[in-house]
Amino acid sequence: MLLHELTGEKVGICVSGGLDSKTVTTRLKQAGVDVMCFTADLAQPDEQDINDIIVRMQPCGAQTIIVDLKAEMAEACYTMVQCQAVYDGDYWNTTGIARAVTVRGLIEEMKKYGCTILAHGATGRGNDQLRFERYTNVLAPEMKVYAPWRDPTMLKQFPGRREMAAFLREQGIEADVGPKKRYSTDANLAGLSHEAEDLEDLLTPCLIVKPEMCVWPMDAPDELEQVSIRFEQGRCVAINGEHVTPLEAMTRANQIAGRNGIGLKNALENRVIGTKSRGVYEAPGLDLLGYAMRSVYQTTLDRRSTSMFRILAKTIADQVYDGRYFDPVCRAARAAIAELAEHATATVELSLYKGNIFFRGLRDCPSSLYNPADASMEASDGLNPVSSQGFVEVQACEAVAMALAGQIKPF
Repeated sequence: MLLHELTGEKVGICVSGGLDSKTVTTRLKQAGVDVMCFTADLAQPDEQDINDIIVRMQPCGAQTIIVDLKAEMAEACYTMVQCQAVYDGDYWNTTGIARAVTVRGLIEEMKKYGCTILAHGATGRGNDQLRFERYTNVLAPEMKVYAPWRDPTMLKQFPGRREMAAFLREQGIEADVGPKKRYSTDANLAGLSHEAEDLEDLLTPCLIVKPEMCVWPMDAPDELEQVSIRFEQGRCVAINGEHVTPLEAMTRANQIAGRNGIGLKNALENRVIGTKSRGVYEAPGLDLLGYAMRSVYQTTLDRRSTSMFRILAKTIADQVYDGRYFDPVCRAARAAIAELAEHATATVELSLYKGNIFFRGLRDCPSSLYNPADASMEASDGLNPVSSQGFVEVQACEAVAMALAGQIKPF
C-alpha cells in the first residue's frame, strides 16, 4: 500500500516511541489518515517504564495503547527452550519469536478499535517486514498492511534520521536524535539484538556493544555462581528451589546468567530475503535455561529420539525465523517435541563463571535412561561385555560384504 491509499481506512501503527514512530505517525496524521498507535509490552529491558512511550508519542496527536503481552512472551520463551530453537547454530531467535507474539497480540487489540490496516516500521531490507506482514496475513487476512519504509513517497521525504528530525521540529515535536549511534537495538524479554551502523563492517569488533542484559565475560565476577534449575515435562518450574512462573523464570534467569556474562553472541546470519546480516545478540536467560534443558534431554532421549529431535528443533527454528510460527509444519513439530519432552523431568545443577556454564549434577530424573553399571569401564553388574560378541559379528557381516564389493573408499 501507498500513502494515498490510506484515505478512508483506520490505521493501527506499531510504535516504539522513537524517531521513526513519531515521524510516521505525524506524517500520516498530516495526510488526514485516521491513526491509532499500539505498543506491545514484552518486558523490554531498555524501557524502565513502558508508559513512557505514551508520553513520547502524545505530541504526535494519536492515541497510544499499551498491550500487556509479558506473559505471552514468557510462554514463547519456554517454547524456544523446550524446542531448542536456535537459528543458524547459535541465535536464539529473540526477535523472530517476539514478532509472532507482538503481531498476534496487537492485531486482537487493533480489531477492538476498528483498525483495518496494520502499519509497521520495518525496513525494506530486513526480516521483520516479512514477519509483520505474514503474521498479519495469516492471523487477520482481512486486514491490509502499510510499510512506510517501502513507500517511495516516504523514502523520498525521509531518506535519513536528519530529515525526520527536521520534519518533527517543524511540527513542534521534540526530535532529539542525540549523538550518532554506533548500532541499533531491538529488545524484549527473550533478549536484545544489536545490529546496523558500525556493526555492518566485519572489521568492527563485537566489543563496541555495551550490553544491557549481560556483562562481557571479563567484567563478570571472579567467583563461580551455583544455580539449580528444575524442569517438569520440559518446562522450568523452579530456580534455586523456588517455584517460578514462566515470566518469573525468564526474569530471574536473565539476571543470573546476565551478571555472569552468559548469552552474548556474535553472528552473521542468513536472512529470509537471501542477504546476510551481522548482529551481536544477548539472550542470557535462554542460554542458561537452554543449556540446562539439553542436559535433561541427553538423559531421557534415546539415540533415535535425539536424532528426530534435532530435525524438529531446526525445523521450528527456521519457521520462527521466517515468520511462520503459526503454520501447520511448525505446530506439528512443536507437538512432536512436546511428546518427546513428556519425560524431560529433572533437576540440573550448574556453575556459572565468566561466560561459561559448567555441569555440576543432575538428579531427581525418574525417566533417566542412563545406567552407570551398563556404561562402566570397570567390572559391574551391568551389561555383560561377552554378550556384545554376537552384535559385533552381525556388524562385521555387513562391513565385510561392503569391503569385498568395492564400496569402501578409504580417503
